[in-house]
Amino acid sequence: MTRLEQFKPSWKGKRQVLLRPSSKVVVKFLTVMMRHGYINEFEIVDDHRSGKIVVFLNGRLNKCGVISPRFDVPIGDIDKWAGNLLPSRQFGFLVFTTSSGILDHEEAKRKHTGGKILGFFY
Repeated sequence: MTRLEQFKPSWKGKRQVLLRPSSKVVVKFLTVMMRHGYINEFEIVDDHRSGKIVVFLNGRLNKCGVISPRFDVPIGDIDKWAGNLLPSRQFGFLVFTTSSGILDHEEAKRKHTGGKILGFFY
C-alpha cells in the first residue's frame, strides 16, 4: 500500500509528504486518519499516470503501518488484534475493509462486522 507502509523517520518535523502511487484504498485509509484528526488534509495530484497524494501532517501521527497479507478478522478477534498492534487501549486505530466499507475497529465493532485488516495508525 504505497509509501504509507511505514511511517518514515524522515517525516519527523515535516509539514507535508508525498505518497505515490495513489489508489482508492489509500484515499479511504487517509480519510479514516483525517476523520480521527491524525492528519490535517490531503490533496490528490493527477499526473495522468498512477497519481500522487500530498498529505498535510499535523504532528499527531507517531506510527502508521500496513498488515500484509490482509488477514481475515472475525468480530470476536478485533480486540485481540488491537491488543497486539496498538500501544494502548486509549488511542490508536486499526483499519479494516468490510462489507460496509473501510472502517476503523471501533466502527466495525459498533456495526458488528468483521473483515480484512488493512493497517493501523497511532
